[in-house]
Amino acid sequence: MGAIKHSATPPGTVDQAASLPYHLRHRRIVTEPEWRPQSQYTAANLPPGSRAWLLDDGSLTGRLNDLGRGSLRVERLYQGWQVPLASERRLLALAPRQVALVREVTLRLGGDAVIFARSVFPIASLTGSLAHLRRLRNRSLGAILFQHPGMHRSPFELAPIAGDSDYLPPALRQEPAAWGRRSRFEIAGRGLLVSEVFLQAFTPWPAVLPVHRTQRGKVNAAILRSTQ
Repeated sequence: MGAIKHSATPPGTVDQAASLPYHLRHRRIVTEPEWRPQSQYTAANLPPGSRAWLLDDGSLTGRLNDLGRGSLRVERLYQGWQVPLASERRLLALAPRQVALVREVTLRLGGDAVIFARSVFPIASLTGSLAHLRRLRNRSLGAILFQHPGMHRSPFELAPIAGDSDYLPPALRQEPAAWGRRSRFEIAGRGLLVSEVFLQAFTPWPAVLPVHRTQRGKVNAAILRSTQ
């Protein structure tokens, strides 16, 4: 698969990454993780300490805040218009050369980078009531998405991600492999894709997750209890 090329800012939009350093505005990903539907995994296939977190479909930032393990901070690493990866275009039904806004951040808990997140926003999803998503800067995307009463989240796709994979920004590459998940969010018929990678500093926390607020979350929790 060839390197992803950036496109000029689409007409009528504002390039929110203009103030970022050049190397953060021009990141390339050559190799995609091998994402598979969560239905293809069993509890035995997933790391026991974090599988409940991988399959929890509530707000990840909300879950991390609930732990009370220090302040949670969102750090924007990259934001720019580019052609998404092939599998991202498939999930968002985008044409082969159609650009989207890509945003990459880390979630830092008590100063440690515990989550790497990559979000893909098609141009059509950044209009109307969602236009403000172009200007998130260092704010939490999850805190906004989960406030929409009509928000729908698809089942997860999961993938083990090599620690030296170029899917991770250079500063976040690590010795051990990591686990990632992604899902499509839909609000008022407009979709966006969010991928989250649990980094080495995300230790297998034994904390019990709060009660799920969504029906699929309750199902996932029941599956986990039956397999432990």
